[in-house]
Amino acid sequence: MKKFKLLLVLLLAIFITACGGKEEKKKEGFSYEKKSTSSEQVESNPNDVVITGNDGMQFNKTEIKVEAGKKIKITLRHIGKMDKNVMGHNFVLLKQGVNLMAFSNQAATASKNDYIPEGTQDVIAHTKMLGGGETAVIEFDAPAVGTYEFLCSFPGHSGLMKGKFIVE
Repeated sequence: MKKFKLLLVLLLAIFITACGGKEEKKKEGFSYEKKSTSSEQVESNPNDVVITGNDGMQFNKTEIKVEAGKKIKITLRHIGKMDKNVMGHNFVLLKQGVNLMAFSNQAATASKNDYIPEGTQDVIAHTKMLGGGETAVIEFDAPAVGTYEFLCSFPGHSGLMKGKFIVE
């Protein structure tokens, strides 16, 4: 028993030593700056929007603000792992005054068209349906100043995956 305790303490000491904080040595005359990632660069322009959807039926944003009179670029990333037939996600921007729940109910029957009702006049822009690990990008002109709604139109998702799209 004493040997076991000694071994356990020894292993713990090795683990703590091996995982200890190593300080990065900096050379004089050099500056070390954090490089920005592509998502940070995109975030600097309010009209270039990155939004993610996950396997927990959640968008990472419930509000998006953009500038009027400019081009909008929406990048949707499905950061989950599930297939689009099980946990598909899209981004759908509705025109003002469209009832989100009524649209969602109608979209639920449009599986052959990525859950976008054929011939609908209710949509400003939308991505294709994505499965885990996929990304889609859409570009469109900003609609008039005002507040719009966005959602994922996969059946049952719009209750959680929705938000406000504000054009200022």
